[in-house]
Amino acid sequence: MSSNTVAVVDYGMGNLRSVSQAVQHAADQVGVEVFVTSDPDVVRRATRVVLPGQGAMPDCMRELSDSGLLESVLEAAAGKPLFGVCVGMQMLLSHSDEGPTDGLGLIPGDVRKFELEGRLQPDGSRYKVPQMGWNQVSQTRSHPVWAGVPDQSYFYFVHSFYAAPADPAHSAGEADYGGRFTAALARDNIFATQFHPEKSADHGLQLYRNFLHWNP
Repeated sequence: MSSNTVAVVDYGMGNLRSVSQAVQHAADQVGVEVFVTSDPDVVRRATRVVLPGQGAMPDCMRELSDSGLLESVLEAAAGKPLFGVCVGMQMLLSHSDEGPTDGLGLIPGDVRKFELEGRLQPDGSRYKVPQMGWNQVSQTRSHPVWAGVPDQSYFYFVHSFYAAPADPAHSAGEADYGGRFTAALARDNIFATQFHPEKSADHGLQLYRNFLHWNP
């Protein structure tokens, strides 16, 4: 392995192809080697880790445990830069109403379902769950991973559940869908987004580039 490597964790539940292609595209520009891996030892040797997730959180938690990758992900989260994506972000919290199921407990807080039945959007249309499409993200705190990304940029979301961290200081970005919700989490060496950077054009790629340079 080179001196700067990133492991994209393959535990059977991530949007691996699009995430890995976006990370690889960002990495090619900065000389970082990318490994899409289901090998815990590769995760342990990598200098930074991306944890994607897609589908139902109970399934993601079960597959992460059954894959044998859980311990290596927890070890990574304890000391090296880690980027959680979509359900990979929700898994970082303590508990989810989906299931319900316990998360990794790396950031205190809960994952809650959008309760928007019968509510109307400003244009008069009904809110739909899941939220699917582009939404503006307010950067609620400065962070190196936001570097070069304008505040209020649009990112691509697909989700029925949202993160509610216990400490507002852990919220690095917010969006509005029937009310404000946390769209990005940050704590120490962890950064995570509810939206999909890999589906969010240039601003999403910029987040991955920033992550590959980030040394918390």
